[in-house]
Amino acid sequence: MNESDEQRAWLIALRTPGLGPGGLRERLDAAEGNIGVALERLRACPAPLGEPARHWLERPDEARLAADLAWLDAPGHRLLRCTDADFPPQLEHIPQPPATLFVVGEASLPLYPQVAIVGARSASATGLAHARAFAVALVQAGFAITSGMADGIDGAAHLAALDAGAMTLAVMGTGPDRVYPRKHHALARRIAEHGALISEFPPGTPARADHFPRRNRIIAGLALGTLVVEAGLKSGSLITARLAGEQGREVFALPGSIHNPLARGCHRLIRDGARLVEGAAEIIETLAPAARMLGTELAARLEPAAASETPRRSVEAAASKRPAACPAWQKDPEYQRLLAEIGHESATMDELVQRTGQSAAALSSMLLMLELEARIEALPGNRYQRLPDSAVGH
Repeated sequence: MNESDEQRAWLIALRTPGLGPGGLRERLDAAEGNIGVALERLRACPAPLGEPARHWLERPDEARLAADLAWLDAPGHRLLRCTDADFPPQLEHIPQPPATLFVVGEASLPLYPQVAIVGARSASATGLAHARAFAVALVQAGFAITSGMADGIDGAAHLAALDAGAMTLAVMGTGPDRVYPRKHHALARRIAEHGALISEFPPGTPARADHFPRRNRIIAGLALGTLVVEAGLKSGSLITARLAGEQGREVFALPGSIHNPLARGCHRLIRDGARLVEGAAEIIETLAPAARMLGTELAARLEPAAASETPRRSVEAAASKRPAACPAWQKDPEYQRLLAEIGHESATMDELVQRTGQSAAALSSMLLMLELEARIEALPGNRYQRLPDSAVGH
């Protein structure tokens, strides 16, 4: 069977109603990994899957298959199959592992040691700043950032990794040719160019509510650990964290104010055994041994020639990279004094004028700069609060 026929066989199997990744893997195991044999046996005995499956296997939609094959022929597109040597081994150890992944971008990126950063869609400015700071610190330590490209914490983590010149993975709840939410089209393009978009759903698959818990198990499975930044008690991020725990992965959670409803999910995770973290260094130290083990497993799994091309950056070596130069305002003593006077409580403009001796006009400009740099948060009542330095992870 040539590559084109094999791709077609995989696509027919993937689109067979009622089969699912578990059923496909069972048939592949029985056929010793040969998709052609597995498909022929499926066609010979489709009854257990029902009438829709029998009809599809007898007369598959040729237009749909042609569109799928055309999508795969585009540059940067790949169907990563569980029988491929470079299929991410960490997914083999999770319940209900996917049979395939559709990838846009760097198909080797799922092999990197990854940390998932997830959290609330309606995150606070503090939560978004935490997500950005942890993402930057983690990519500087050699980890890739994985998330679900949702609003809020997910998007902030992806963008921070990209802006730091690092790669990031977005696991999608749609087909690889759809973007959800639609507002993230530009983000999806950047991830495709400097990372990877990943989906187990075939092209054309729309967003559906039941797709996102399935997506979450892959986020948790790819990552060595999952960090929950902010989450309400009904947040989908708690599903990702629960799945990560069930898969034997590390779960980290940031504590917050007892008055913040977006901290309650994190507090529940901590009560249930998640690691309370205040800085990225704690995550790096915890996950470094697992990252080394993943590298060892990859070296054993891949052929020597392929292994030499596999991107396996050392956590220790990557951690020694020189950080980006500080913006000029960070060296300005007036800005440093203003940050010190704000403190970690909150202060009004009048209080800051009194404490710093600066005019309200001068302070307004400085406060805007600090807010844009995610160093402070503007609160109702013309009050300002400093965002925790611990989030930076230094």
